[in-house]
Amino acid sequence: MNAPTTSRDLLIRSADLVGEGRSDVLVRGGVIVALGADAVADAHDAEVIDADGLVALPGLVDPHTHLREPGQEDAETVYTGTRAAAVGGYTCVHAMANTTPVADTASVIDQVWELGREAGWVEVRPVGAVTQGLRGEHLAAMGAMANSRAQVRVFSDDGRCVSDPVLMRRALEYVKAFDGVVAQHSQDPELTDGAQMNESPLSGELGLAGWPAVAEEAVIARDILLAKHVGSRLHVCHLSTAGSVDLIRWGKRMGVQVTAEVTPHHLLLTEEEARSYDPVYKVNPPLRTADDVEAVREGLADGTIDVVGTDHAPHPLESKDCEWQAGAFGMTGLETALPIVISTMVETGRMTWADVARTMSTAPARIGRVTSQGRGLEVGSPANIALLDPSVRRVVDPRAQWSRSSNTPYAGTELPGRVWHTIHLGERTVVEGVPVPKEERS
Repeated sequence: MNAPTTSRDLLIRSADLVGEGRSDVLVRGGVIVALGADAVADAHDAEVIDADGLVALPGLVDPHTHLREPGQEDAETVYTGTRAAAVGGYTCVHAMANTTPVADTASVIDQVWELGREAGWVEVRPVGAVTQGLRGEHLAAMGAMANSRAQVRVFSDDGRCVSDPVLMRRALEYVKAFDGVVAQHSQDPELTDGAQMNESPLSGELGLAGWPAVAEEAVIARDILLAKHVGSRLHVCHLSTAGSVDLIRWGKRMGVQVTAEVTPHHLLLTEEEARSYDPVYKVNPPLRTADDVEAVREGLADGTIDVVGTDHAPHPLESKDCEWQAGAFGMTGLETALPIVISTMVETGRMTWADVARTMSTAPARIGRVTSQGRGLEVGSPANIALLDPSVRRVVDPRAQWSRSSNTPYAGTELPGRVWHTIHLGERTVVEGVPVPKEERS
């Protein structure tokens, strides 16, 4: 495939800018330099994208991606995971710390950051561990990670909860020094020992150990109070229950600096999927009830929940092609996140395209303190752009995905919307739905 060179102008013709009206966009040197009639007048030897019928969004930013490298390359690599992200319309992802070795030192952090630069699909922002080895015993070297080349601002033991309140308090105090945020996996380990799915009458019927809602909600309530006491920033990962949404509302009413994310699968799927005993539906936190799904949709629509985070969690085939109890927790999500948000929130009238831009680009960039992302489609902003056709409907085929793993729960599901072009700092990383390797762009 012949990709445009970065030395040429890129002229996007007649795109619907965040659903607010059609305009031309001129990109030069990785920056949006003109809009409207000025874009056409100022273009010189431009590569042209005909965007008639396409919606232009600022490049998506994922606050919660598992890229698995180093150490778990059989599931995903930085290259394959960020390639999938670009296909999904992302121009930035936050790479979670539960790698092997754990990203709890500046050296591992910089390794992940450099792998992202070499891959060239999206901006990779490593997330640093809160505790050494994710063991919940001693704080990791957060200051060193904050001062690394990657300049980490988000810290999380995701996959495990920082359950010790003293450690959590110390972490919240520590990150204040560099305007960081602690992103908590809210799961009381004592209440969820051996848990396999949502605790409900259905879990009893299926004979699977239950994961009660209170195990999530109790940690969120505690951490909101700790953040209030310390005066620090708290981010709640992948909340999943109606009670959790209420707690975030409560925290925000008190003026606590708390933000929260919801995953696409918690916007769409319910615990009923567990009836299949197919571990592709096994995820942490688990799929909840229909009432919980309704509550998180409402929370995202009214701004209580700030962002959509994919919690993209790839696994090799053998980790999912097994009985439920032996299956790994997690689902892929980078390539299907935007279609699910379109299906559950836009097509239902709960959210506009501007809301999509806020929850999937602007807000996650702000929470992660990523100044190069989420800036909006305006003159002077870095040219991070996703162009999608909302009228296209596609059936999800795991074999056609660009991630190394295929553990998607949506196989055979028809979803709306397709990203045709992704532009990262002026470079077209995806052209007509196909990813363009870095070496072929110039």
